[in-house]
This record gives sequence, structure tokens and C-alpha cells, in this order.
Amino acid sequence: MTLNLKIWRQQGQNAEGKLVDYRVDHVSPDMSFLEMIDVLNEQLVRKGEDPIAFDHDCREGICGMCSMMIDGKAHGGFKNTTTCQVHMRLYKNGDTIVIEPFRAQAFPIIKDLTVDRSSIDKVMIKGGYISANTGNAQDANAILIPKPVADEAMDAAACIGCGACVASCPNGSGMLFMGAKISQLALLPQGQPEAPQRALKMVQEHDMLGFGNCTTHAECEATCPKGISIEHIARMNREYLKAAFSYHEKNRSEGGA
Repeated sequence: MTLNLKIWRQQGQNAEGKLVDYRVDHVSPDMSFLEMIDVLNEQLVRKGEDPIAFDHDCREGICGMCSMMIDGKAHGGFKNTTTCQVHMRLYKNGDTIVIEPFRAQAFPIIKDLTVDRSSIDKVMIKGGYISANTGNAQDANAILIPKPVADEAMDAAACIGCGACVASCPNGSGMLFMGAKISQLALLPQGQPEAPQRALKMVQEHDMLGFGNCTTHAECEATCPKGISIEHIARMNREYLKAAFSYHEKNRSEGGA
């Protein structure tokens, strides 16, 4: 089939960008969305034009690198689906598709469809690691965790940090990502010793890097390719409030302000 594409082209962060029209012929319904762009890039290279820059890595829905807005939706807005898992059978011959980069203050554009999402990593780094000495492998049932709790922690751990939540949020908030990372460890006994420091440091880093606040639009949940629930934002808020109150009480008992 033949598709008409409107793709955002921008040479760099400070360059002026614009949507450019392209036509792609011979698109197979079995192709993935990224393979379709590969076909377009081959056409551009043969014509001596600059290929379109876009992020990709595993192409199996695991790494979250394939960040782009498709028709105004992060990853195309298909439920629990990353861009690399979107197949062209979802489109019809002659369709027009608008492809843009993730747009958020915390995600500056590098080129075309690629953005700098290292702010996600910086928030994660502030969360630190757990101090539990793992030593030798324990029996699987050495620390008993109710299955509903383990399931909920696993649901939060499914976050691949792709940033679709940030790109979909009108405030550019990273709270669904951060909530998943905080909630995942806060639910498990191994992650609780550092829970207060983790919540305080990650929220502070999140705000400092220019991510916006959550105003409960829930667009992040609707477009998350891994189906992360905004309930994890609520747990993150509870963890942060507990940590802030404990810090205030500790500071007061030690004679601080």
C-alpha cells in the first residue's frame, strides 16, 4: 500500500523545525511502523537526501527507545503497544500519518524524531539502590510476600522508561514513570529501608529537571505501552508525604528549623 507521511524534520535543538510531506510506496501490512520508516529512509538515501533520525533499539517492546508521537498520540495510542510493535496492517492504503517527536520541556529535541530523555535516567539515579545484602541466593519463600502485593510490584516494574507518559501529559509530568519506580520498591520489604530517601530525592530531581506536576488528566495511563496505572502516582504521593513528614520531625528533634 501507499502512505502519505507528514514527518517533523529539525536539524538540532535550536534549529527551526517543520512538518515535511513524504510518500512511501510498497508498504507491506506485515511491516512494523519502524520498518516502514526504514523503507522511507532507504528511499531518501538513494535520492541523496538526509535520512530521518529516530530512536530504536530492541524492536521487541522492551527497551522503550522507539519514542515518537503518531497522529498526536505517544506510540500511536494503541493500548499497551510501543511504536516498534505497531504494524502497518492497522492502516489503510492512502492514509495520511503525522509523525512528531515527544514534546516536553524535559525532553529537548536532538534531531528530527530523537529527543534527549536522559532526564528520565537522572530521576532514576536519584532513587538509588537497595542496601539489602543479597549474599547467597535464598530460598524463594524466605521472605513471604502476599501474591497480590508481588503482582502489584511486578505491574509497576513493567515500566520501561520510554517517556510516553511525559510526552502525553499536557504538563510534561514524569510522575507516572517516577511513581512506578518508587511504588515498585515501596511495596516490597527489600526496598523499604531506603524508601524515604528515594522518594525525596527522586521528586526533587524530577522537579529540578523541568518535569511538570500531575493534575490527574490520566492521559499518561491511557498511552502507557505497558499499562501502568496512575494508582502508582497516588502511592508515590503517599511515600513522599510520609518521607517529608519524617524528615521534618527528625530535623525538629535535632534542633533544626
